[in-house]
Amino acid sequence: MSDFSALIGRIDSLLDKVQAKWLSPPPATDWTALAWRWQVSPVGGQLQALQHPHLIALESLQHVDLQKAEIVRNTEQFVHGYPANNVLLTGARGTGKSSLVKALLGRFAPQGLRLVEVDKQDLTDLPAIMECLRARPERFIVFCDDLSFEADEPGYKALKVVLDGSLASSSDNVLVYATSNRRHLMPEYMADNLELQRQSGEIRPGETVEEKIALSDRFGIWLSFYAFDQDAYLAVAAEWLRQYGISEFSDEVRRAALQWALTRGSRSGRSAYQFARDYAGRVGFADARKSAGSPAA
Repeated sequence: MSDFSALIGRIDSLLDKVQAKWLSPPPATDWTALAWRWQVSPVGGQLQALQHPHLIALESLQHVDLQKAEIVRNTEQFVHGYPANNVLLTGARGTGKSSLVKALLGRFAPQGLRLVEVDKQDLTDLPAIMECLRARPERFIVFCDDLSFEADEPGYKALKVVLDGSLASSSDNVLVYATSNRRHLMPEYMADNLELQRQSGEIRPGETVEEKIALSDRFGIWLSFYAFDQDAYLAVAAEWLRQYGISEFSDEVRRAALQWALTRGSRSGRSAYQFARDYAGRVGFADARKSAGSPAA
C-alpha cells in the first residue's frame, strides 16, 4: 500500500510540473526585440523574441538587382506610412529569396520595421497574430518562408482570408511577405489542364486552376528569381570571399568554386555562399596551423 501511495505521489508531482510548464500563461511579449517567431503551446500562441536575428546587408546580395529594387521600394513606402503591397517571392532554390526579406530588417529597423516569422503549420493563427500587432506603433512584416500547400490544408485558407477576403479590415501596419519554389504555392498536375474550356475561341482555365491561382493572386507584388548562370555564380562567390577577407579570385579559386557547384548540382547564391565559407575556413585553418608550426593534416 505504501508503494502505491508513493507512486501516486510521484504521478501528482509529475502532473504539477507538466501543468506549470505547459498550462501557465505565456510571458508578456518583449516588444523591444527586432524580430519574433510565432510559437504555439497548449495554452495558445505567443510571439517569442529572437535575441539574435540573422541580419544580412542588402549590398551582399548580388545579381538580384531588379527584385531588390522593387522590394526595397515597396518596403520603404510601408515604413513611411504609405500604401504598400504584400509580396510573393518565387523561383529557383538558393537564389536569395529568404535572404532578401531578412536583409530588409537590417536596412529598415531604424525606421520601425519589425519581422515576425510564422511557420506554415501555424498559419491558422494568422488572424490572432494580426490582432496582436494591430495596435502597435511599429511596422511589421509577417514572414512565411518556403510555402507550399495542398488544397485542403487549413493554413491555405487562413492565409487567403488574411491577404484579402475577410470582413475585418486589414491592418495598415502589417504586410505579408512569403517565399516559395512554386509560383502558385500549390502543386500543379497534368489533369488540371483537362478542365480547360474554349469559349468563342478563347481558352479559359477550369475551376481547379482558378482555385490554385486565387492565393498567389492576392499578393500585390510577384518577384521571380532564376537560377544563376556560371558568371553570376562566380561573381557571387567572389563577393562572399571578399567578405571573408580573401580578395584574390585566382584561377585556382575559380576552379574550386566550379567544382563545388558541380558536386552540389546547383549554381546559386546559396551554393556560392557555402563554397566561400568552406574555402575561407580551410584557408584560415591551414594558415593558423602553419603559423603554430603544426604539421599539415
